[in-house]
Amino acid sequence: MSIQQIQDEIVEEFALFESKDDKYNYIIELGKHLAAYPEAHRTPDKLIKGCQSQVWVHPEMHNGLVHFHGDSDSILVKGLVGLMIRTLSGQPPAQVAEADLYFVDRIGMKQMLSMNRANGLAAMIKQLKLYALAYTMQAAE
Repeated sequence: MSIQQIQDEIVEEFALFESKDDKYNYIIELGKHLAAYPEAHRTPDKLIKGCQSQVWVHPEMHNGLVHFHGDSDSILVKGLVGLMIRTLSGQPPAQVAEADLYFVDRIGMKQMLSMNRANGLAAMIKQLKLYALAYTMQAAE
């Protein structure tokens, strides 16, 4: 699926929830199902700077597609990491770097998060795109 198709799917899922609490609970559930993050990648260079919680993201390239692995010490943020990984992982790095992540606004994420969490989410998105941009530039060499 394309990044747009995945985002549309997420928007449809969140449309089922009427309250902010229901959306929070769903994000927490997503975090509980995030794949285990290898301890070997729980290093300072994998920490996302600007997040209130500790967030680790490790990128890898396989067959021309960028794959992300991530974790957080906050179960809510772990769910946000899961949403970003679901949306961007397994995509061509150039598409990740250029992605308009409109689903964040459409599901009301910015209204649900505190200013610190919203800033952390923006930092996470920026870092994922920077990883993808780096892979794009490597491929161009």
